[in-house]
Amino acid sequence: MTDEKSAIDAQQEVEQIIKTAKSLGVEVDETDVAHWLTAMAAVGTMEWEVDEDAGIYGHEITLLDFDKATLDRYRRIADIVQLPDLPNVETAISLAGSAAQGVIQLYPGDCDYFERVNIKSETQEEACRILADLMLDKALDKFEGPDYQLIEVKFGTWKTDVVKGSKHIQIGSPISWSPDEVKAGKMHVFRASGEPWEVEWEYGCLDPGWCKMDWVIAEPEKGRVVNASNMLDVTWEAPDGSITPLDGFIDPYFQEVYLEAESVPLFSKLTHHISPQALDEYVQQLTGEVYKYTHKYVNYGKAAKRMYNIFRLTGRHQAAALIRELFDEPTALLYQVWSLLDTVDDAGQPDSTIDHETLVQQTDELIQNVVEVCEGPLETEIVMALIRLRDDITGRVDLGDDWGTLITKSRSKTEQLVNEFFKVKLLGIPEVPEFLDSLEEQA
Repeated sequence: MTDEKSAIDAQQEVEQIIKTAKSLGVEVDETDVAHWLTAMAAVGTMEWEVDEDAGIYGHEITLLDFDKATLDRYRRIADIVQLPDLPNVETAISLAGSAAQGVIQLYPGDCDYFERVNIKSETQEEACRILADLMLDKALDKFEGPDYQLIEVKFGTWKTDVVKGSKHIQIGSPISWSPDEVKAGKMHVFRASGEPWEVEWEYGCLDPGWCKMDWVIAEPEKGRVVNASNMLDVTWEAPDGSITPLDGFIDPYFQEVYLEAESVPLFSKLTHHISPQALDEYVQQLTGEVYKYTHKYVNYGKAAKRMYNIFRLTGRHQAAALIRELFDEPTALLYQVWSLLDTVDDAGQPDSTIDHETLVQQTDELIQNVVEVCEGPLETEIVMALIRLRDDITGRVDLGDDWGTLITKSRSKTEQLVNEFFKVKLLGIPEVPEFLDSLEEQA
């Protein structure tokens, strides 16, 4: 009787999802939704598993959304961005964000990687120096080539206020290194007093903080370029086996797909040190980001991604299933267009080594995407701007300073369309307005 009641409840839930989706003008595959709800009901909140056939592992819920057909591609890109294993360094590379949810987020704009790096050494200071060498060696080894170009490295934390260029940077901020600064191993800033200061790369060892490396990577065979980032979660393992995170916190694993099964021993070792409250803390963090993207820096596309994760991790599966369907809608493709405009900007700079033919193909694809999805004045504005960008890349015209202006305007117009789409659809899902109202009460 219990099984029969559960089946009836599940069918009613599917019917309600379909009814709500129709009212939103969103297409739903009834069989797919039913399978997803069944799978979600069967997983635990903190469980992770290994897919032995694919050689991947991660949180059960995240693996449900991963498209294994993309594995070869993401492993090729990982070869460029990941830090290596050494006798005293263990690593575990994973995909995070949209790329890890490829089954539903069909139009990810970036390749976001997350790498756990465990350094064994006598002291924490030595671990920081090893990390500094690892990141510098990787940056210089993959500095530039026909298929990749380093964009930025974050390593270190400012211990005092500084002025860099025209920008005032507060104490506690991460240190951002340009490619030229990485190559030189130093940067020039001013102290708050106005005194010039030459900052050496090794300064980052005092407090590595938030470590991240960014590249533009070309895929000529697919005619596209993409931003690829690798965020590092670095730990120091002392001789007694104790584990200390260099940024003060070991990240949970709720949004990652690990690409190398041989790194399971490191992952398993580190998970023992993750806080028992990790799920609650992760949901709280995402909730704060939802508030930010719906009240301060409005971006309902980013808010939708975070609400999907919140709802699926907290048992609100009906709302999660509806948000899941939004990312399969044609208009969601604009999210990719908007994100890839930054990639075109980085790869289209005069000193870029990225193959221009690949960049032209990428821009043509963006134009086609906008034409397929948009209509009216905004479509014309975005398409004409993209055509001018393509003409600059091919050498037909020289935009000069207008290049940056066109990128900014095109991004703004596309963001406007993305916001309108996700805002209207999200607010039509009953649980979403209730959730957003609760954020107002907490603010």
